[in-house]
Amino acid sequence: MVSYPEGTPCWADAALPDLRAGQRFYGELFGWTFREAGAADGAAGAEGAADAGGGGRTGVFAQSEGKLAAALLHKRDGRLPTVWTVYFATPDAAALAARIRAHGGTVISPPGPVPPYGTAALAADPEGAVFGLWQAATRPGFEKIGEPGAYCWTEVYSRDKAVVDPFYESVFGFGGHDLDSWEPGLAGFRTWSPAGAEPGPETAIGGRTLAVDACPQLMPARFLVYFTVEDCDASAETAARLGGRVKAAPFDIPYGRIAVLHDDQGTEFAVLQDRSAASGANAEEAAGAGETAGAAVAGEGARGARRGGDGGDEASARGDAAVAE
Repeated sequence: MVSYPEGTPCWADAALPDLRAGQRFYGELFGWTFREAGAADGAAGAEGAADAGGGGRTGVFAQSEGKLAAALLHKRDGRLPTVWTVYFATPDAAALAARIRAHGGTVISPPGPVPPYGTAALAADPEGAVFGLWQAATRPGFEKIGEPGAYCWTEVYSRDKAVVDPFYESVFGFGGHDLDSWEPGLAGFRTWSPAGAEPGPETAIGGRTLAVDACPQLMPARFLVYFTVEDCDASAETAARLGGRVKAAPFDIPYGRIAVLHDDQGTEFAVLQDRSAASGANAEEAAGAGETAGAAVAGEGARGARRGGDGGDEASARGDAAVAE
């Protein structure tokens, strides 16, 4: 079985009030097909993992070209946010949960078993950005990454780097690399590479952006999850046609073309058209769009992630699909 460095993103799921509406939206947007959790090839079941990770939610697996790409979960408690959640791999969820507490974070749902596939938990950083933990046992990670219809990148929107950077770099052992001297327009963005890797865009698996200008003061700290698409502009148009909203219209960056979208239930996510298919690069346009210019490294980060790990291109697809099962 493929193993993944601690702190590598390994899964993503969306908690939605209307599961069927979510299937219609993402099915058309990304070309995903769906199967009930627990059906075929040893799925643990979304309800089981959600119970372990906190929520008692049922759900479905999203597949892209027959490969596990994400999960959609039914959000039963209307008081909870409608969000995409990214999960990070760990060989020891209990030890990681202890480090999270020791460095000022919060363990929302303590590690719990999802037999026989692994152990799941939910946590939050000192500013409240929520993320998941996954300790794999028998399940591999995303079966597709960095290709159209698949996860490719994540970044946390934060307000105080003096609080957030030491947290993630102590808890996960990330190596940080500030991009303000590397690429014009990227001030306030820091990439994170797994422990032991040379820090920089080539090895980055995620990042931190300062959200002072891009987000209202009342907007909570949060992770933004990116998916690769073949055509960023067409994806934005499709999202709007399906009842979603374009928060940041498509714009060029050094690594492709991105847009920040909301689905028809208000869940925020981003799409990236790889630079090999994008029309150009314009860092000023990216900065002017009011979203993080740090997304400029999303394409390179996804490619670097695919090179990492001991399982080849999809090994660094990060961790364990059973998180959402």
